[in-house]
Amino acid sequence: MSPLSPSHRAKPRKSDDTYLRELGYEPVLTRRMGPFGNFAISFSVISVLSGCMTLYGFGLNTGGPSVMLWGWLVVGAMVMFIGAALAEVTSAYPTSGALYYQAEQLGGRKWGWYTGWLNLLGLLGAIAGIDYGAALFTGAFLNLQWGFEPTPGKIMVIFVCILALHLALNLFGVRLVSILNSISVWWHLGGVTVIVGALALVPSHHQSADFVFGEFVNNTGWSSPLYVAVIGLLLAQYTFCGYDASAHLSEETTDAQVSASRGIIHAIGWSWLAGFVLLAGLTFAIQDYAGTVGTATGVPPAQIFLDALGVAGAKALLLVVIVAQLCCGNAETAAASRMVFAFSRDGALPGSHLWRQVDRRTGTPRKAVLLSVVCAAVLALPSLYSPVAYAAITSINVIGITPAYAIPIFLRIKNRHRFRPGPWNLGSWGVTVGTVAVIWVVFVTVLFCLPQTRPDGAWVSVDTFNYAPIALLAVLALAWAWWQRQGSSYEVPAQNFDRSASTYEYEVV
Repeated sequence: MSPLSPSHRAKPRKSDDTYLRELGYEPVLTRRMGPFGNFAISFSVISVLSGCMTLYGFGLNTGGPSVMLWGWLVVGAMVMFIGAALAEVTSAYPTSGALYYQAEQLGGRKWGWYTGWLNLLGLLGAIAGIDYGAALFTGAFLNLQWGFEPTPGKIMVIFVCILALHLALNLFGVRLVSILNSISVWWHLGGVTVIVGALALVPSHHQSADFVFGEFVNNTGWSSPLYVAVIGLLLAQYTFCGYDASAHLSEETTDAQVSASRGIIHAIGWSWLAGFVLLAGLTFAIQDYAGTVGTATGVPPAQIFLDALGVAGAKALLLVVIVAQLCCGNAETAAASRMVFAFSRDGALPGSHLWRQVDRRTGTPRKAVLLSVVCAAVLALPSLYSPVAYAAITSINVIGITPAYAIPIFLRIKNRHRFRPGPWNLGSWGVTVGTVAVIWVVFVTVLFCLPQTRPDGAWVSVDTFNYAPIALLAVLALAWAWWQRQGSSYEVPAQNFDRSASTYEYEVV
């Protein structure tokens, strides 16, 4: 049996709502998303046209072309281990709570509690990172079109407008979100094809393969090439985040025990391929490395488009990227809001009675959507004064959500005899794949808490401080304090406990 295929010995699947009731929840969200839509939301959240593009300038300074290309391959392989192990656990526990529910079922209430808070931090950091990246690219487009100066304050205004757009779109219901995500898949694949094709055919000059796969650049101020190379993995690791969206939307997906797991795996696999092609296409087309790094647009890929294709071509490709990033941010807002809803449903957030409310007409947790975008706005505020804040925002996403991926995988390994696999499982490979995944997560979590730049050889200052660990500690401290006050009221239903609608703690308004 292939390690990435459903087990032929799995027991027959039950209906989605019947199984959800056995997991302890009465169905309340509207199940209007099919298997392709479930794959599409994770693919849209990963979004190579968001992650690769927005951190491309970071990659140019932190290791350069060789680290970006080889790092993409290495990180993609490791993420496939994480995704496969997570998909196996998701098949057994397809709920909107996803990671924290899985951790609670396999390890106990405290495991679920802290996993949920980490997951929430990562998801909110992802909205901030994605939408701020879209704001940066929008500023670059406006710079080319009308000479707009992309100052931090102006970029923040664009960022807030994008958040407002995603708030509005997510209030209409999951059906619209699903349609937009399906469009997003083809837009991403078509966009990568158009960008790489244009950059391959139009410019008369291209970089050599030796440059693309062998050039190492260190503009960080750190003297250790090894340190710089591993820090440079942030580009790939940040991009490969968000595939838990398939799990968070599982209560709105048909045939969820298989569809959500396949959605995770297929999203990672297609993103791995598309991202490598995109990074290679961009790097081969660099005309002036120093000019690309120091571009007045504030976005190095925009300068590559400009040098290789001219103003008209650059503006056209920037629009392709911006639309993809808007789709990505919209999908991430949906995933984060479902996490807020599910965590509040179990009484784990301050003001849970508000965030677990579901709109009767749309079947959407509208107040949870509002909370998600407001928190994302707060996380991005340091970008007003810190030139490295965007990299810190992306680090928040990685060090919040990646450990949250690993915790249910670790508990599945630790309590392997207690784990009851779903119809999509890894069979005898489960423990091996999960062990590799957990080791990698520990490595990258430590890595992205470290300082990323050291300009002029000086030690870290206020301007260059990586505040991601502070955000992590603050959230863990809040989780601990809230546990001391409210932990006794936090109760994830036990598996196979049928909670009647009369006692179910959600509100339809």
